[in-house]
Amino acid sequence: MEQRYRRELLLNRLEEIGRSLERTGRGLALIALGSVGLELERLDEFSDLDFFAIVEPGSKESFLGDLAWLSSIRPIAFCFRNTDDGYKLLFDDGVFCEFAVFVPAELGAIPFAPGRVLWKRPEVDGTIGVPVRALPRPEPRPVEWLVGEALTNLYVGLCRWRRGEHLSGSRFIQQLAVDRVLELVPLLEAAAGGAVDAFSGERRFEQRYPFAARRLSGFIQGYDRSPQSAAAVLDFLEEHFEVNGAMARAIRALMRAQH
Repeated sequence: MEQRYRRELLLNRLEEIGRSLERTGRGLALIALGSVGLELERLDEFSDLDFFAIVEPGSKESFLGDLAWLSSIRPIAFCFRNTDDGYKLLFDDGVFCEFAVFVPAELGAIPFAPGRVLWKRPEVDGTIGVPVRALPRPEPRPVEWLVGEALTNLYVGLCRWRRGEHLSGSRFIQQLAVDRVLELVPLLEAAAGGAVDAFSGERRFEQRYPFAARRLSGFIQGYDRSPQSAAAVLDFLEEHFEVNGAMARAIRALMRAQH
Protein backbone atom coordinates (compact mmCIF):
# COMPACT_ATOMS: atom_id res chain seq x y z
CA MET A 1 0.00 0.00 0.00
CA GLU A 2 2.81 2.42 0.91
CA GLN A 3 4.61 1.78 -2.40
CA ARG A 4 1.39 2.27 -4.37
CA TYR A 5 0.63 5.52 -2.52
CA ARG A 6 4.15 6.84 -3.13
CA ARG A 7 4.01 5.92 -6.81
CA GLU A 8 0.73 7.76 -7.22
CA LEU A 9 2.07 10.75 -5.29
CA LEU A 10 5.09 11.05 -7.59
CA LEU A 11 3.12 10.65 -10.81
CA ASN A 12 0.46 13.09 -9.64
CA ARG A 13 3.14 15.62 -8.69
CA LEU A 14 4.57 15.40 -12.20
CA GLU A 15 1.13 16.03 -13.64
CA GLU A 16 0.82 19.08 -11.39
CA ILE A 17 4.20 20.38 -12.55
CA GLY A 18 3.10 20.01 -16.16
CA ARG A 19 -0.09 21.97 -15.48
CA SER A 20 1.88 24.64 -13.64
CA LEU A 21 4.24 25.02 -16.58
CA GLU A 22 1.24 25.40 -18.84
CA ARG A 23 -0.29 28.09 -16.61
CA THR A 24 2.87 30.23 -16.82
CA GLY A 25 2.18 30.78 -20.52
CA ARG A 26 5.91 30.43 -21.20
CA GLY A 27 6.36 26.70 -20.77
CA LEU A 28 6.71 24.51 -23.85
CA ALA A 29 7.06 20.95 -22.57
CA LEU A 30 7.78 18.73 -19.58
CA ILE A 31 10.02 15.71 -20.19
CA ALA A 32 10.02 13.05 -17.46
CA LEU A 33 13.22 11.00 -17.19
CA GLY A 34 14.47 7.82 -15.57
CA SER A 35 12.03 5.90 -13.38
CA VAL A 36 9.30 8.49 -13.95
CA GLY A 37 10.04 8.60 -17.66
CA LEU A 38 10.19 5.59 -19.96
CA GLU A 39 11.30 3.23 -17.15
CA LEU A 40 8.13 3.32 -15.07
CA GLU A 41 8.61 -0.32 -14.11
CA ARG A 42 11.43 0.88 -11.81
CA LEU A 43 9.29 3.44 -10.00
CA ASP A 44 9.02 2.71 -6.28
CA GLU A 45 8.77 4.49 -2.93
CA PHE A 46 12.45 5.47 -3.07
CA SER A 47 12.31 7.14 -6.50
CA ASP A 48 12.60 10.86 -7.10
CA LEU A 49 11.35 13.13 -9.86
CA ASP A 50 13.86 13.67 -12.64
CA PHE A 51 12.67 16.02 -15.37
CA PHE A 52 13.46 18.71 -17.93
CA ALA A 53 11.26 21.80 -18.14
CA ILE A 54 11.42 23.21 -21.68
CA VAL A 55 10.55 26.90 -21.83
CA GLU A 56 10.29 29.69 -24.35
CA PRO A 57 13.51 31.37 -25.53
CA GLY A 58 14.43 34.23 -23.27
CA SER A 59 12.55 32.92 -20.23
CA LYS A 60 14.99 30.33 -18.85
CA GLU A 61 16.56 32.56 -16.20
CA SER A 62 13.14 33.69 -15.09
CA PHE A 63 12.14 30.08 -14.38
CA LEU A 64 15.43 29.42 -12.60
CA GLY A 65 15.40 32.65 -10.62
CA ASP A 66 11.83 32.31 -9.36
CA LEU A 67 10.58 28.82 -8.45
CA ALA A 68 7.00 29.95 -7.90
CA TRP A 69 5.94 27.56 -10.68
CA LEU A 70 6.91 24.79 -8.24
CA SER A 71 6.21 26.33 -4.82
CA SER A 72 2.68 27.16 -5.97
CA ILE A 73 2.06 23.39 -6.13
CA ARG A 74 3.51 22.52 -2.73
CA PRO A 75 5.79 24.41 -0.29
CA ILE A 76 9.50 23.88 -0.92
CA ALA A 77 11.38 22.64 2.16
CA PHE A 78 14.86 22.80 0.61
CA CYS A 79 16.48 23.59 -2.72
CA PHE A 80 19.81 24.59 -4.17
CA ARG A 81 21.00 25.34 -7.67
CA ASN A 82 23.41 22.50 -8.32
CA THR A 83 24.11 23.33 -11.99
CA ASP A 84 23.80 26.34 -14.25
CA ASP A 85 20.64 24.76 -15.63
CA GLY A 86 18.82 23.33 -12.65
CA TYR A 87 18.18 22.42 -9.05
CA LYS A 88 17.88 19.69 -6.51
CA LEU A 89 14.72 20.30 -4.52
CA LEU A 90 12.68 18.79 -1.69
CA PHE A 91 8.98 19.52 -1.29
CA ASP A 92 7.66 19.63 2.27
CA ASP A 93 5.89 16.28 1.80
CA GLY A 94 9.15 14.46 1.03
CA VAL A 95 9.00 14.45 -2.78
CA PHE A 96 12.55 15.02 -4.04
CA CYS A 97 13.29 16.42 -7.50
CA GLU A 98 16.30 16.84 -9.74
CA PHE A 99 15.48 19.02 -12.70
CA ALA A 100 16.88 21.29 -15.35
CA VAL A 101 15.35 24.09 -17.40
CA PHE A 102 16.22 24.41 -21.07
CA VAL A 103 15.14 26.29 -24.14
CA PRO A 104 14.63 24.16 -27.27
CA ALA A 105 17.87 25.25 -28.94
CA GLU A 106 19.90 23.81 -26.05
CA LEU A 107 18.54 20.28 -26.28
CA GLY A 108 20.61 19.41 -29.36
CA ALA A 109 23.83 19.67 -27.36
CA ILE A 110 22.69 17.71 -24.30
CA PRO A 111 23.13 13.94 -24.10
CA PHE A 112 20.31 12.30 -22.17
CA ALA A 113 18.34 9.08 -22.16
CA PRO A 114 15.04 9.27 -24.07
CA GLY A 115 12.27 10.66 -21.89
CA ARG A 116 8.51 10.64 -21.65
CA VAL A 117 6.82 13.82 -22.82
CA LEU A 118 4.33 14.38 -20.04
CA TRP A 119 2.98 17.66 -21.34
CA LYS A 120 3.65 19.89 -24.34
CA ARG A 121 2.06 22.75 -26.19
CA PRO A 122 0.32 21.61 -29.36
CA GLU A 123 2.88 23.23 -31.66
CA VAL A 124 5.83 21.47 -30.01
CA ASP A 125 7.13 18.46 -31.92
CA GLY A 126 6.27 15.18 -30.20
CA THR A 127 9.86 13.96 -30.61
CA ILE A 128 11.18 16.58 -28.19
CA GLY A 129 11.80 13.80 -25.64
CA VAL A 130 14.16 11.99 -28.01
CA PRO A 131 17.76 13.22 -27.66
CA VAL A 132 19.57 14.53 -30.70
CA ARG A 133 22.90 13.74 -29.10
CA ALA A 134 23.00 10.14 -27.93
CA LEU A 135 24.48 9.12 -24.60
CA PRO A 136 28.13 8.12 -24.86
CA ARG A 137 28.80 4.38 -24.99
CA PRO A 138 32.34 3.88 -23.76
CA GLU A 139 34.25 0.98 -25.26
CA PRO A 140 35.07 -1.82 -22.81
CA ARG A 141 38.61 -1.39 -21.53
CA PRO A 142 41.20 -4.15 -21.89
CA VAL A 143 41.25 -6.78 -19.15
CA GLU A 144 44.96 -6.26 -18.60
CA TRP A 145 44.40 -2.55 -17.98
CA LEU A 146 41.53 -3.12 -15.57
CA VAL A 147 43.43 -5.75 -13.57
CA GLY A 148 46.57 -3.60 -13.54
CA GLU A 149 44.64 -0.56 -12.33
CA ALA A 150 42.94 -2.56 -9.60
CA LEU A 151 46.25 -3.99 -8.38
CA THR A 152 48.06 -0.68 -8.36
CA ASN A 153 45.12 1.00 -6.61
CA LEU A 154 45.36 -1.64 -3.90
CA TYR A 155 49.10 -1.11 -3.59
CA VAL A 156 48.95 2.70 -3.45
CA GLY A 157 45.97 2.56 -1.10
CA LEU A 158 47.80 0.29 1.34
CA CYS A 159 50.89 2.51 1.22
CA ARG A 160 48.78 5.49 2.15
CA TRP A 161 47.04 3.50 4.85
CA ARG A 162 50.41 2.62 6.39
CA ARG A 163 51.39 6.28 6.27
CA GLY A 164 48.32 7.11 8.32
CA GLU A 165 46.29 8.48 5.39
CA HIS A 166 43.37 6.21 6.12
CA LEU A 167 40.78 8.26 4.23
CA SER A 168 42.83 8.41 1.02
CA GLY A 169 43.84 4.78 1.39
CA SER A 170 40.26 3.64 1.83
CA ARG A 171 39.21 5.47 -1.31
CA PHE A 172 41.94 3.86 -3.39
CA ILE A 173 41.08 0.39 -2.09
CA GLN A 174 37.33 0.46 -1.53
CA GLN A 175 36.38 2.81 -4.34
CA LEU A 176 38.92 3.00 -7.18
CA ALA A 177 39.97 -0.66 -7.10
CA VAL A 178 36.37 -1.78 -6.65
CA ASP A 179 35.28 0.36 -9.61
CA ARG A 180 37.67 -1.59 -11.80
CA VAL A 181 36.33 -4.88 -10.43
CA LEU A 182 32.81 -3.77 -11.36
CA GLU A 183 34.00 -3.31 -14.94
CA LEU A 184 35.45 -6.83 -14.94
CA VAL A 185 32.34 -8.57 -13.61
CA PRO A 186 30.44 -8.62 -16.95
CA LEU A 187 33.22 -10.85 -18.28
CA LEU A 188 32.36 -13.41 -15.60
CA GLU A 189 28.60 -13.18 -15.19
CA ALA A 190 25.78 -12.50 -17.63
CA ALA A 191 23.57 -9.60 -16.61
CA ALA A 192 20.31 -10.78 -15.08
CA GLY A 193 18.35 -7.80 -16.34
CA GLY A 194 17.66 -4.32 -15.12
CA ALA A 195 18.22 -1.00 -16.80
CA VAL A 196 21.77 0.16 -17.44
CA ASP A 197 22.62 3.65 -16.19
CA ALA A 198 24.95 5.31 -18.68
CA PHE A 199 26.14 7.82 -16.09
CA SER A 200 26.61 5.53 -13.08
CA GLY A 201 27.78 1.96 -13.58
CA GLU A 202 27.12 0.89 -9.99
CA ARG A 203 23.37 1.58 -10.30
CA ARG A 204 21.32 -1.60 -9.93
CA PHE A 205 24.49 -3.71 -9.81
CA GLU A 206 22.99 -6.06 -7.22
CA GLN A 207 20.04 -6.80 -9.50
CA ARG A 208 22.12 -7.19 -12.64
CA TYR A 209 24.94 -9.30 -11.19
CA PRO A 210 23.56 -11.08 -8.10
CA PHE A 211 26.40 -13.62 -7.79
CA ALA A 212 29.20 -11.07 -7.92
CA ALA A 213 27.20 -8.78 -5.64
CA ARG A 214 27.61 -11.32 -2.83
CA ARG A 215 31.28 -10.35 -2.70
CA LEU A 216 30.70 -6.61 -2.35
CA SER A 217 30.52 -6.61 1.44
CA GLY A 218 33.99 -8.13 1.49
CA PHE A 219 35.36 -5.52 -0.92
CA ILE A 220 33.89 -2.60 1.02
CA GLN A 221 34.28 -3.26 4.73
CA GLY A 222 34.51 0.34 5.88
CA TYR A 223 36.96 2.98 7.02
CA ASP A 224 38.72 0.84 9.63
CA ARG A 225 39.07 -2.29 7.48
CA SER A 226 40.86 -1.24 4.31
CA PRO A 227 43.55 -3.98 4.53
CA GLN A 228 40.85 -6.63 4.88
CA SER A 229 38.97 -5.10 1.97
CA ALA A 230 42.14 -5.15 -0.12
CA ALA A 231 42.63 -8.83 0.70
CA ALA A 232 39.10 -9.62 -0.52
CA VAL A 233 39.63 -7.74 -3.79
CA LEU A 234 42.98 -9.39 -4.41
CA ASP A 235 41.52 -12.84 -3.72
CA PHE A 236 38.75 -12.17 -6.25
CA LEU A 237 41.20 -11.01 -8.90
CA GLU A 238 43.42 -14.07 -8.40
CA GLU A 239 40.41 -16.39 -8.62
CA HIS A 240 39.33 -15.11 -12.01
CA PHE A 241 42.23 -13.38 -13.78
CA GLU A 242 45.95 -13.64 -14.32
CA VAL A 243 47.60 -11.59 -11.60
CA ASN A 244 51.27 -10.65 -11.58
CA GLY A 245 52.92 -12.60 -8.76
CA ALA A 246 55.37 -9.88 -7.75
CA MET A 247 52.56 -7.34 -7.46
CA ALA A 248 50.40 -9.72 -5.43
CA ARG A 249 53.30 -10.40 -3.03
CA ALA A 250 53.97 -6.69 -2.61
CA ILE A 251 50.31 -6.06 -1.80
CA ARG A 252 50.20 -8.90 0.73
CA ALA A 253 53.38 -7.67 2.39
CA LEU A 254 51.67 -4.32 2.97
CA MET A 255 48.63 -6.13 4.37
CA ARG A 256 50.73 -8.09 6.86
CA ALA A 257 52.41 -4.90 8.00
CA GLN A 258 49.09 -3.66 9.33
CA HIS A 259 48.84 -6.34 12.02
